[in-house]
Amino acid sequence: MTVLTVYFCGTGSTKFDDTNASYWNGELISTLAQNNLGKEFAEWIVINGPGSGNLQDDDLFTKPGGHYNWNGTLFGAGWEENVKHATHIMKGKFDWQRETLTQENYQQLQNAGVPINEVTSEGGWFWRKYDYGNRHLTQQQLQEQIIKTFRRDGVIPTQVNIVGWSRGGISCHMLANYMLNDSELRDIPVNIFAIDPVPGLLYSKDKKVEIGSNVKEYVAFYARDERSRGFDCVVPKTYAHTKTYIYPMAGRHATLVGNASANGAHGAKVLPEPGEIIRHYAETCLSRWGVSTQKMLNLTIEELDEKLTKIKTDFGKYTLMRSTTYPTGSTETSGERTISSGSETTNFTSMSGDRFTPKKGLSVGHILTSEYFSDIDY
Repeated sequence: MTVLTVYFCGTGSTKFDDTNASYWNGELISTLAQNNLGKEFAEWIVINGPGSGNLQDDDLFTKPGGHYNWNGTLFGAGWEENVKHATHIMKGKFDWQRETLTQENYQQLQNAGVPINEVTSEGGWFWRKYDYGNRHLTQQQLQEQIIKTFRRDGVIPTQVNIVGWSRGGISCHMLANYMLNDSELRDIPVNIFAIDPVPGLLYSKDKKVEIGSNVKEYVAFYARDERSRGFDCVVPKTYAHTKTYIYPMAGRHATLVGNASANGAHGAKVLPEPGEIIRHYAETCLSRWGVSTQKMLNLTIEELDEKLTKIKTDFGKYTLMRSTTYPTGSTETSGERTISSGSETTNFTSMSGDRFTPKKGLSVGHILTSEYFSDIDY
């Protein structure tokens, strides 16, 4: 059997953010991916988020769309291509490959002394185009062969785990739904670990606010103190038999993935506890789901309880975060963060009830001890 884990980075975030200085010990999604001990492409992939630039375009298994620059940041352009790429990785088949060399590729070969044709050009000076030649072996061909070689008992995975933050969290929902409607993938059991899933402004709600019967476990953490307009988070509608665990956490959107600054955006390491706790439970869940991970925190019950106590002690510092927002402005519902329950808009603490474990869901004021997480910590 092969367990495949898909890591979706958030808006503007990339696979290289495990060394991003804005995060206490690397941004969580990229760090989890880099710490995965499996074979990349065969057992795990990490996908750059919308608005992150086109750094990964040459590696995609499907033709890239405009998921970079302002269009991706504002509207999430490109996440459909990201999801499609993930499904092609599952099947071990690409439907597009970058056959032409880029200027950077050409220069690397030339510097290495590899015989290569001279660059040709056409057109006038104002719109001149350069042809750097073709690749003899594409990235997609290499990765497809890795998949065929290292996937055990067939190319199609026997289980898929999906991890994501921000729009990457919403991409988890999208991928699970895409799989459910694909004849080759619909029977694969799916586990999701989502951190503050946020679709952004002017989003289409189809495929983003509900998940189906293929999702066996849904674990998600939500930032209690975010107030930015366009950052309404989503608690998806779930299938009756899906184990659904949702937890509130102090801090802003980026606090939950390791930004430890006092305002949740920029500054020194002041409030690391939320990011540490969520990383611990992400690693715990991935281990339960069959993923081998290095550099795990392995926090003890005593350490977790100390961090939860510190969060309660720092309550005033976290509530102060609510006055700092992204440039989109601020919004609230009934004095709390605005949240979408499926397609319905409501207030943060209204998310409780029998479909959640624990039943208090996001309504709990403070999580006082690690016992509250016992359902996912085994």
